[in-house]
Amino acid sequence: MRLSTVVVAAAVAASFAYGQNPAGDAKAPEAPAPQPGISEPLQAEIIHVKTLTGDSFDRLARLLSVFNARLMSDEKLRTIIVYAPKDVVAQMRRVVAELDTPGSEAAIGRNIEMTMTFLRCSTKVSATAKPLPDDMEAVAKQLRAATQYQDIQLWDIVPLRLQEGKTTSDNMTLPNVDSTSLPTILNISILPDGATKKGQNWSVRFGKMALDLRMPVVSGTFSGNEGKSAPQYSYQNVGLNTAGDFLEGQKTVLGKVSGSENDTAIFVVVSLKVLD
Repeated sequence: MRLSTVVVAAAVAASFAYGQNPAGDAKAPEAPAPQPGISEPLQAEIIHVKTLTGDSFDRLARLLSVFNARLMSDEKLRTIIVYAPKDVVAQMRRVVAELDTPGSEAAIGRNIEMTMTFLRCSTKVSATAKPLPDDMEAVAKQLRAATQYQDIQLWDIVPLRLQEGKTTSDNMTLPNVDSTSLPTILNISILPDGATKKGQNWSVRFGKMALDLRMPVVSGTFSGNEGKSAPQYSYQNVGLNTAGDFLEGQKTVLGKVSGSENDTAIFVVVSLKVLD
């Protein structure tokens, strides 16, 4: 009697279990969770560039660095070798396919008109100061409020034509400060990395903006014609190096360099326009 009771109880338990989880509805075993620290395998791929050359090719290679993948580029072979996970390589190929086309923005490179205005400033107010151009009055007002310089005069205006992705270098002379001094020699090297539309205006990112000036300073005197004393000049090297984003339609003060005298300085004001 006891044995039959045990058999019946076992049969009931088996029937209950079968009703709760029938064999036909049994779930497949879940895949094991990925082990932390195991990364996707890397693969080497060659991406061929058909259209872009020179600076445009170099800019494309720099743009691909956003993927944080190992890559090497060769402009002469027109190839980019990538070592990265499969999905990253696929994304990089899509970027290249979109930009590596005739007439694309990457292939052309936008032209940029830049104006550099050089202001000579002094802590001493000059009785012979000339009025500034109207578009510089607001800048001069800010400089007077923020610095010790009260006499601000226009020295020179330098127009430049730049191209996106290409370094522009130029050498020139700035006007003499007075009839007796020598001219200042200006060396410019500017690299606009790229132009981006922000709303109605453009923003230009400059990877390099270097201004080097060789300025004449009085280093002594010597006897000139008829025994008259005349100033003797030597050249002083000063410079300004910067980088960053500049907005179209705004005047940006790059900074200052020391003038030829202790109470003087030179400020450089930049404005630009991107040509569509």
